Amino acid sequence: MKTPASLKFGHAPETIELWKRLVREALSLSSATPLYLLSSQPIAERVAELDKALTGAGFKSEITDRPTKVGFRHWLSCKTQPAAPLLRWWREQGRSIEVVSEFELRAALTEGFAPEKILVNGPAKHHWLSQFAVRELAVNFDSPAEIAKLLPFAKKLNWRCGVRINPSEEFDPENPQFPTQFGFTPDAAVGAIKKLQRAKVQLETLHFHLRSNVSSAQIFQCAIAEIAELCRVAKFNPLHLDIGGGMPVRHVLTRGSKVFDGEFGLRAYAEMLRQSVKLFPGLREIWLENGRWLSAGSGVLVVKILDVKERRGVRQLICDGGRTMNALMSLWEQHRILTVPERSGADVLTVVHGPTCMAFDQLARLALPRSLKAGDHLVWLDAGAYHLPWETRFSHGHAAVLWHDESGLKLARERQDFDNFWGVWK
Repeated sequence: MKTPASLKFGHAPETIELWKRLVREALSLSSATPLYLLSSQPIAERVAELDKALTGAGFKSEITDRPTKVGFRHWLSCKTQPAAPLLRWWREQGRSIEVVSEFELRAALTEGFAPEKILVNGPAKHHWLSQFAVRELAVNFDSPAEIAKLLPFAKKLNWRCGVRINPSEEFDPENPQFPTQFGFTPDAAVGAIKKLQRAKVQLETLHFHLRSNVSSAQIFQCAIAEIAELCRVAKFNPLHLDIGGGMPVRHVLTRGSKVFDGEFGLRAYAEMLRQSVKLFPGLREIWLENGRWLSAGSGVLVVKILDVKERRGVRQLICDGGRTMNALMSLWEQHRILTVPERSGADVLTVVHGPTCMAFDQLARLALPRSLKAGDHLVWLDAGAYHLPWETRFSHGHAAVLWHDESGLKLARERQDFDNFWGVWK
């Protein structure tokens, strides 16, 4: 397996060796490409790394009787990688899950998560959440309409309630002059807090989520300070501060070949949180919902070269998977590519295409060995976040999914066949 030296992604050698071994094993188990290969090991390593930074800053990973110690809790972002084996593996560790839709809540319950281990976020949930007579859920309200519709259920079912805030640091990344559509403005949040307090529900949490790839800890710090001022005005001391996710993804480049996390460090992040929690008397836990940062490195996409063309100074590889079907993230990002088998010789400018009839279907444009040929495989790294939920069936079926954990490698989802592809129609 080989990747050109012209792009620097920063993967550790042991990470590359892990994927080399797993891809070889996966291809021996199934020749049905494209396929996603997912592993729990990178997620476990990422959790341990963040735990070390936070405990080093004085946080406790579980609630203790010592009131001076604030704890922290990881919530698995179901939407980021909605794979059943991942949910089972996470649940077996006794961890918690965050869901944002009816299907995700059903998936969490189906996979055995206890209601007190489930956090319900997302907009417009008053149109579906009331059908679930589930006690002890954690629910963060997103709007006045949600509160109006769901308040009776919150009281009856003993939900642990929160309010999502839209701080000034939360904006549309593509159009920063506009806010996002989520949560209450700080002024409106004060009224929402008071309404929930008057109703005598279990109001415990304030929540915000800025966006993906937040570039520095200081941006989080500004948002937290704004939330603290809101608490002072509302005379409310939350038990939990839910800061969402948004830590920048690693080992992935922008289309301009810059790293996303160049200004972000875990020690600085943990120290920022240590200082910030002082603004919240009585705070018991920091809640973390890191999706991409946690799981991006836990998956790869494997595609097979079907055809090779050369024209206008570039070499074109036509593969059985690509952007349109399997990796919409390639529209914004560059990921490292390995080759199977390992090919040597001169590198040439190469465009990796998927099989669909779309010029848009370009997985990558980079230098790859001229010796690559039809029948070889390419491995697109860091495909563990938003690849499965954004997968399409554009003239083809969904890809196979293989899962790896401590018990080994197994086929977790068959490649979609025609009967399943077409049989959904009545």
